[in-house]
Amino acid sequence: MSTIGDSSGTDGNDRGETDGDESGMAGRVPDILDSDASKERDDPLSRDMVFDVLKNQRRRYALHYLKQIDGTVQLSDLAEQVAAWENDTAVDTISAAERKRVYTALYQSHLPKLDDAGIVDYNQNRGIVELSTAAEQIDPYLEMDARDDITWCKRYLALAGAGSVAVAASSFGIPPFGGLADLSLAVLVVVAFALVAIAHTVDARNAPTTGEQSPAIEGE
Repeated sequence: MSTIGDSSGTDGNDRGETDGDESGMAGRVPDILDSDASKERDDPLSRDMVFDVLKNQRRRYALHYLKQIDGTVQLSDLAEQVAAWENDTAVDTISAAERKRVYTALYQSHLPKLDDAGIVDYNQNRGIVELSTAAEQIDPYLEMDARDDITWCKRYLALAGAGSVAVAASSFGIPPFGGLADLSLAVLVVVAFALVAIAHTVDARNAPTTGEQSPAIEGE
């Protein structure tokens, strides 16, 4: 991993938010957290704050990396992986300019913002960062659980199988479907699918809208 020295300037690639708006934090050197500050980081994060933090893809990438490492991380290592994800390439193939651009934005803007929100503990002087205990509160918004989609797929498959069995039973006169007319059976199947679809729609609308698949760290 390459180590990059402290840099100045603004990030030209804002990923949906202007990094220059927060560049005034460049000289910020966080103090050691006292007991009161640590307690504040256990307080619930507001929904508006969570959405504000996660609306920027670069910050989401940084959080994905920190969650997978689960410990203290060097800023240089974090910047390299985020740059690789942003450019859809491997860490070894990113250019010095790509690495420096991400490093500068994280150092000056994104990590101070995450630290102020209480989501990470960032020591700008030493160039190290780790997740705080409050970071657990953003999990439902940060990660999309693909298992939920699989669950709904299984429900549709089960309903389709039950419908097929009902149709076959009706054809052979097997109770209780044997006495149903074809139209009645069709209406019953359609209503069942409609109810499941409505439940799926309600569940999707109530789900967080910022979730995404966590990118994988190379070699993990």
